[in-house]
Amino acid sequence: MEKRILIIDDEEEHLRSLERIFQKEGFDVATASRGKDAIDKLRDNPPPVILTDLIMPGETDGLDILKTVKSLSLDSQVILMTAYGTVETAVQAMKSGAYDFITKPIRKLQVVKTVDRALEKMTLIEENRLLRARLEQVGATSEIIGSSTALQRPLTLLQQAAPSTATILVQGESGTGKELFARGVHRLSGRQGAFVAVNCAALPESILESELFGHERGAFTGAFQRKEGRIMAAHQGTLFLDEIGDMSLTLQAKLLRVLQEGEFERVGGAAPVKVDFRLVAATNHDLEADVEAKRFRQDLYYRLNTITIQLPPLRDRRDDVLLLTQHFVRLYCEKNHKPLKGIAHKAMEMLENHAWPGNVRQLEKTIERAVVLSTQEVLQPTDFFEEAPAAEPDAGYIIPFGLSLEEIERRIIRETLRRTAGDKKLAAQVLGIASRTIYRKLDQDSDI
Repeated sequence: MEKRILIIDDEEEHLRSLERIFQKEGFDVATASRGKDAIDKLRDNPPPVILTDLIMPGETDGLDILKTVKSLSLDSQVILMTAYGTVETAVQAMKSGAYDFITKPIRKLQVVKTVDRALEKMTLIEENRLLRARLEQVGATSEIIGSSTALQRPLTLLQQAAPSTATILVQGESGTGKELFARGVHRLSGRQGAFVAVNCAALPESILESELFGHERGAFTGAFQRKEGRIMAAHQGTLFLDEIGDMSLTLQAKLLRVLQEGEFERVGGAAPVKVDFRLVAATNHDLEADVEAKRFRQDLYYRLNTITIQLPPLRDRRDDVLLLTQHFVRLYCEKNHKPLKGIAHKAMEMLENHAWPGNVRQLEKTIERAVVLSTQEVLQPTDFFEEAPAAEPDAGYIIPFGLSLEEIERRIIRETLRRTAGDKKLAAQVLGIASRTIYRKLDQDSDI
């Protein structure tokens, strides 16, 4: 991401001071002393970060800059500089999509750190855009959500392996998103056929065989006409076999032959049928242990295990719980026409600290239930967990949607300091952190 910033301030001396600071930090700096000039510049060459005074003389102020960014559908991160008397206005601007606000007098280290974080967010947005561009085909949107380190390796493997013809085995606990990854493989594969999913654990062996291979007329009682199976439906596309570890040894042998020879016979038939498909299999079993126990064919395992993508459980992706929660809350608010404003801080803490044995699927269903049944504008712990302590009359700090973990952390510290009248030691006790942590978080340089 280019280190570019547009700084807007009607005070010339202050504007030049900020310009020098960011030039020394290696930024390509554009400046404007009038809101109208700034809008012309951001239209011509939108910068990743915009640092603007909130109150400016004339017809265009910082809020107008923010509205213009949103109206043009730009991702540029807008940081507002404001006097203490206009903090409430700045908070409203945050709700309208501003990245952050800084109160005057501006501190050098504070403003540099805030801009750096905004630039990091823009970098992440760009990386996600590039990834999603590759994961989207014909308007289909990927639902692989998360930026945690634990998720990066499987995502990288997906991108590297998908364009090949190799069979892919996706392993992970139930609810970790194995089918989403399989669909991602299909979208990146370039195959023109359909994505066909079959859950091997959901059907008895006899029905699964007919479902996969199809059958001829008269093959069994009730087979009044020929039926094509799911394998043929995936011709020139991708066949996704979920929970392949539950497939019987007999069907494993038939599947292996299809993979080796590229042909099969329908149930009750003798004529070979040619087929071309990409196989992605998934399981929550330890297939190596199943091979040792003779529950899974070794030759099929080796055939499947060309490339293995191991998905982490949600307990190893705690950094993603906030992103997933925001996504599911928005999704189910839209579906159920519920105008919720946010999630109470305590509720978000409980969601992040929960074990989630059912992984992302369990989190999604928990949030759906909370949204549907909630009678308040702000989701509380009791909306998610029956055993949660009831909310006190003061619901505490509310977490707006769309903020990064770092931003939320800073606002919680700031709010706690406000409630403790600036007593950092008391604030540290309230938050359950060391005093030096607060000092480090609030470390600021001299005034500009």
